[in-house]
Amino acid sequence: MEKARPLWANPLQFVFACISYAVGLGNVWRFPYLCQMYGGGSFLVPYLIMLIVEGMPLLYLELAVGQRMRQGSIGAWRTISPYLSGVGVASVVVSFFLSMYYNVINAWAFWYLFHSFQDPLPWSVCPLNANRTGYDAECEQASSTKYFWYRKTLNISPSIQDSGGLQWEPALCLLLAWLVVYLCILRGTESTGKVVYFTASLPYCVLIIYLIRGLTLHGATNGLLYMFTPKLEQLANPKAWINAATQIFFSLGLGFGSLIAFASYNEPSNNCQKHAIIVSLINSSTSIFASVVTFSIYGFKATFNYESCVSKVILLLTNSFDLEDGFLTASNLEQAKGYLASTYPDQYSKVFPLIRNCSLEAELDTAVQGTGLAFIVYTEAIKNMEVSQLWSVLYFFMLLMLGIGSMLGNTAAILTPLTDSKAITRHLPKEAIAGLVCLVNCAVGLVFTLEAGNYWFDIFNDYAATLSLLLIVLVETVAVCYVYGLRRFENDLQAMTGRTLSWYWKIMWAGVSPLLIISLLLFYLSDYILTGTLQYQAWDASQGQLVTKDYPAYALAVIGLLVASSTLCIPLVALGTFVVRRLRRGEPAPVA
Repeated sequence: MEKARPLWANPLQFVFACISYAVGLGNVWRFPYLCQMYGGGSFLVPYLIMLIVEGMPLLYLELAVGQRMRQGSIGAWRTISPYLSGVGVASVVVSFFLSMYYNVINAWAFWYLFHSFQDPLPWSVCPLNANRTGYDAECEQASSTKYFWYRKTLNISPSIQDSGGLQWEPALCLLLAWLVVYLCILRGTESTGKVVYFTASLPYCVLIIYLIRGLTLHGATNGLLYMFTPKLEQLANPKAWINAATQIFFSLGLGFGSLIAFASYNEPSNNCQKHAIIVSLINSSTSIFASVVTFSIYGFKATFNYESCVSKVILLLTNSFDLEDGFLTASNLEQAKGYLASTYPDQYSKVFPLIRNCSLEAELDTAVQGTGLAFIVYTEAIKNMEVSQLWSVLYFFMLLMLGIGSMLGNTAAILTPLTDSKAITRHLPKEAIAGLVCLVNCAVGLVFTLEAGNYWFDIFNDYAATLSLLLIVLVETVAVCYVYGLRRFENDLQAMTGRTLSWYWKIMWAGVSPLLIISLLLFYLSDYILTGTLQYQAWDASQGQLVTKDYPAYALAVIGLLVASSTLCIPLVALGTFVVRRLRRGEPAPVA
């Protein structure tokens, strides 16, 4: 059986597959947000510490399990103990949930990519109203980039209760995204191994181009100074450490079963310890590198908005007080405002409500993450660049490469346990299994292209994986160290690779990493309990902004099902195994 198992063409393919999977959209849109929220450069301290005590050890653990057991997540944990099959099942369920909504981001990237060839860019100006007498009211209330995202792309409904109809253009983009993924996974490691060279390397090419462009933009230094200026008081903030641990955990893709699946196609003698260190360091370095690019562009956008705001105030005061052109400048504006207020108090009081408070610091403090950063903040910066179409095409092409690379890992986590099963492969070829998985995911994913689809996307993004993955990885570490036995696993690794396991890995696996995961679990559980009624951000077209609303009862039920359906797999499968073994009299109890 082992001889028949497909293998990576060379170890480099495996490393590229892991990098392509781990380095994803979170590196571009989540890490910069955390830097912005938790002290800029000082956030790197908890982040790097968590990388050493959590990221590297857990990544090595999963790669070692996959390489040793040479099976997907279900088979690997069943080999360790029949009662642990549920850990693999839970990983497959979580990966299935993730695949359902994650590819929608690729669909949006395709949508924006296709529109990037227009001149001017469709999100750079507001459309005219129905009477063609002015601009659309919703667009004027919001901004051209927000209008294009919420109205033209999502055509979002005012609440989750108003499902609305299917948006056929995003739906077609979703079909295209799944077709691309299917073609990439069609031949298993044979096709995936070739695709990952592109999905892993091309984003770096685009990031380097963007870095060169970003550093030459007016105001880029404002953004970089904001990022690298440490706010040391944030080191005393527990949330900074919790978010650093969470970011490391999720950005490496732990618990989904993808890393176990990839490692199962390795030669048994492969040095997975070295590869775990390489992948984790590249992943974290990419986050920091992407932050430099993001903050240079963020600085340009903030400076542009600040200077635009100052220009409008100068124009307003110049016209209101009939001043000479050039009399007011950015440097003397505050002084001049004080002079006008004291000299012409009545006239100034009439104009005062129209004067905007312009602040570069306030612009830089505006923290945005996720789709808001990718499809609103970045597009707003791009529209103000020269040759904006070129930068837009490059940016959304990069998002696609990152998204598809992550999808290859997500689908591998589902397909590897299925194709390992003789009961399934006896009736269906691997190509048909891959096609069915993509088809089912695509069909369910059409829910996210409804007018209320973005609200359901947020539910899946926030609740489908967080608690489940923490529990899965906790059980994994306990299973290897205390069920299978750390000494036994150490001997297996030495027999496979010819290298002894250092004290660092043993201490992390047996004590530090599990305790850290338990701490994260307790934090998230207490956070959910203390939050009370769960809420979401709904788009109010009349105000042109997001408003907070409570989730309806059926949405809360779906959230409960998302969490329960994966986490309950672990105890239920263990209970089922116990019952079946008791019913089969005479069968010996399983030996761990």
